[in-house]
Amino acid sequence: MNKKIFLEIGINIKSEYREIVIPTMLELGCSGFMETEDALYCYIDKDLLTKTEYENLKEDLKKLVQLKSEKLLINIREIAEENWNEKWERSIQPIEIGQRFVVVPSWCKYENKKDKIVLKIDPKMSFGTGFHETTRITLTLLEKHIKTGFNILDVGTGTGILAIAASKMGAVKSVGIDIDEWSVANAQENVIKNEVQNFVKIYKKRPEEIKGKFNIITSNLTLNTNIELLKEYSRLTESNGIIILSGFFKNDVKILETHLIKTKFSIKDIIYENEWSAISAIKAE
Repeated sequence: MNKKIFLEIGINIKSEYREIVIPTMLELGCSGFMETEDALYCYIDKDLLTKTEYENLKEDLKKLVQLKSEKLLINIREIAEENWNEKWERSIQPIEIGQRFVVVPSWCKYENKKDKIVLKIDPKMSFGTGFHETTRITLTLLEKHIKTGFNILDVGTGTGILAIAASKMGAVKSVGIDIDEWSVANAQENVIKNEVQNFVKIYKKRPEEIKGKFNIITSNLTLNTNIELLKEYSRLTESNGIIILSGFFKNDVKILETHLIKTKFSIKDIIYENEWSAISAIKAE
């Protein structure tokens, strides 16, 4: 039996932009990914494309993934079928974050010589590996503001990494929500891997479906989504509670600050990593 022929699409795109490109590549039909220091590699079954689509692919990709000040180089070559997920798994290694955390996929060995809090995260296709800047800076702010006994809500939980981390730092109730079924299933698996199922609950819900009050809300989403959800976050946050927002660029901070003030939140912290930003803000009484 002949092996399928795949297209390997290599994009020399900065690491901070890759999480934006991957959903677009999934929509095109890519079934596997691999990252190196210099590029993102995407794999698609050549048979899924017509001859015309194949010929126009490189130009279409440039339009789809075009980013400001980014001079993209795209290389496409034909290769025989392989286990792309296995290749991708080999590219993901343990990563230390902040003062207390290390993210370790289940297929990696890690000698915990520094007595870090270990987060066992298998990302699959969900966002939140610890390799993206927004995950790291959100986790850094969560580490700063959380206290034992807090209730936490993580919106757009992805792999569940923030909800799991909160429970390991003393949250008595940690709720992660997402509208993507794959993410919910992935997060639930990671909750079990970390043995925190008594403290962390994952649901396929939107913020407007959630009741109760939380000491901290984390939201690593896009700028516009964060802005749209601020009223819901205000409803769900305890007086003097904290919201931690990320998923937006440095240039967007002023825009988000304006909306936070209108919603009666006061800025506490703004931190950056490369082009990405995270904000923590306190709800006025």
